Amino acid sequence: MLKITRKVEYALIALRHMQHNASGSVVSAKEIATSYGIPRQLLAKILQQMSRDGLISAVKGPTGGYKISADLNNISLKDFFEKIEGPLGLMDCYFNSDCNQLKSCNILTPIQRINQNMRDMFSKTSLQEITQ
Repeated sequence: MLKITRKVEYALIALRHMQHNASGSVVSAKEIATSYGIPRQLLAKILQQMSRDGLISAVKGPTGGYKISADLNNISLKDFFEKIEGPLGLMDCYFNSDCNQLKSCNILTPIQRINQNMRDMFSKTSLQEITQ
């Protein structure tokens, strides 16, 4: 079954929460974690990663937290997934050629076609569309 990871799910929840907050206001990891029942330590790590990737800004201090700093219209869902989890693919052979079956694989071509269609679909969907 193809599904997004918890890490990506929590990152999307956090972005949507920030987007629906008052414009420019800062949101703490604790607030988001408490609101959605997300483990706070895990969410904090995800938010730190998104901050390093330039999606959000970290504001330090006693009333600190996070706020969106990137234009979500300019970030595709594919790029977002790959920032959070790495290469997007149905099977490892799409982005890693270490598979022992690669030369004799009889499903490689159709799987690559499906994978490319999936990547194209996610490339055409902006992060803004998911979080608005």
